[in-house]
Amino acid sequence: MQTFRQSPTDPAFVQNPYPFYDRARATGPFFRWEDYDLTCTPSAAAVNAILRDRRFGREAPPDRAPAIPDHLRPFYAVEAHSMLELEPPRHTRLRSLVLRAFTSRRIAALAPEITQLSYDLIDTFPQGDFDLLRHFGQRLPVIIIARLLGVPEEMSDDLLRWSNAMVGMYMAGRTRETEDRAVAATEAFVAFMRGYVEARRNDPRDDLITHLIAAESEGDRLTTDELITTCILLLNAGHEATVHTIGNGVKTLLETKTPPAALSPDRIEATVEEILRFDPALHLFTRWAYEDVEVMGQTFRRGDQVALLLAAANRDPGVWDRPARFDPSRPAKPNLTFGAGLHFCVGAPLARLELQIALPILFERLPDLRLAEPPRYADVFHFHGLGRLLLRA
Repeated sequence: MQTFRQSPTDPAFVQNPYPFYDRARATGPFFRWEDYDLTCTPSAAAVNAILRDRRFGREAPPDRAPAIPDHLRPFYAVEAHSMLELEPPRHTRLRSLVLRAFTSRRIAALAPEITQLSYDLIDTFPQGDFDLLRHFGQRLPVIIIARLLGVPEEMSDDLLRWSNAMVGMYMAGRTRETEDRAVAATEAFVAFMRGYVEARRNDPRDDLITHLIAAESEGDRLTTDELITTCILLLNAGHEATVHTIGNGVKTLLETKTPPAALSPDRIEATVEEILRFDPALHLFTRWAYEDVEVMGQTFRRGDQVALLLAAANRDPGVWDRPARFDPSRPAKPNLTFGAGLHFCVGAPLARLELQIALPILFERLPDLRLAEPPRYADVFHFHGLGRLLLRA
């Protein structure tokens, strides 16, 4: 296994991490990323295998769980109830309860709202050059998730600010200032949600929070802390990735001069899947080994951690023909943007629906849309998203 040194905050890497992934993949299915002190895989086969292998999981083995500094306890107290960080049996219980409320029918019923909101947001675009992320990419997902939860829409700016601060905990090179912002946001978010959950217990409505309160499986319900964490997770994970995907997707469509036909009703699903494959929002996700296990010739000992490079796996030439080319007409194949197996993203159907509705409307209403400046990615790895996307209509 070869070792590579590559700072995740290096400007060239931030703007284009894919050449590094290609160099690492050329040496085999696994490599050592010195800057993280982690074994990593850019291989689609290895990523897929580990995501589906129950000998690996998100929860750290008890003897490997890192000590939590006192100043971060409020943040990790919320994380302790997150589906994203848990394994069976707690994960199974939480996910089954959440899915009783977060149904495909409930998500599909949002289509008219997503459609109308897309038109409404476009109507408010300022004259001249405008930042699509600020006026559309951030607004659409956070307003939809607020409506879905039943949270007042006027809270969306607060929700966005809290969410942005919390996801700073997953970015490379985080500082004490980043951590303090994340903790302050966590405490504000929890205080708001606790009050709102209690209000919904006393005054049920037709919203996701009410349905989460009512969700029951074999006599079991979500606790208030589990409910709060689930709502925070749905907002943070459910909108952060969609914001970046809208930005990355529009950038790609404009740079590649993709014809409008790719956004037609019979082709939009394939185009969105190619956007998700080609330049996804989340690039690195980790798993712990729960026992000694071998994957594609690489031996992991119990307690070892492995980093799965989702974006690299999506450009594996062993799976994709000319993977560095954006091609909306590709034959359909599953990509790894939303993960796989037990932890497959609960919010994937909503993210896909938002993209499939919003992108055609954007280009239909603004057929002369073009870049007003060369787009640049923000220094936010493990995420991969633009700092802004300045456009001209």
